[in-house]
Amino acid sequence: MPTGCNKIEQKSLSIIEDQLNYESLAVKKYRQASQTCTNPDIVSLCNDASTRHRNQFDQLLNYLDSHN
Repeated sequence: MPTGCNKIEQKSLSIIEDQLNYESLAVKKYRQASQTCTNPDIVSLCNDASTRHRNQFDQLLNYLDSHN
């Protein structure tokens, strides 16, 4: 790939797409877990984990957007 080129290779795009799916699924699972738990400490842990995965999802999406 030439220097300065902002295009992402197809293999890398596929990996990023998979990771986006994993992060999205993690957000959904932690949100669901936080809604079904009654222990406030576990609810807090699940909410924190959901937020971390949402941030990672957003970072990946921003990375993709910066290479369009």
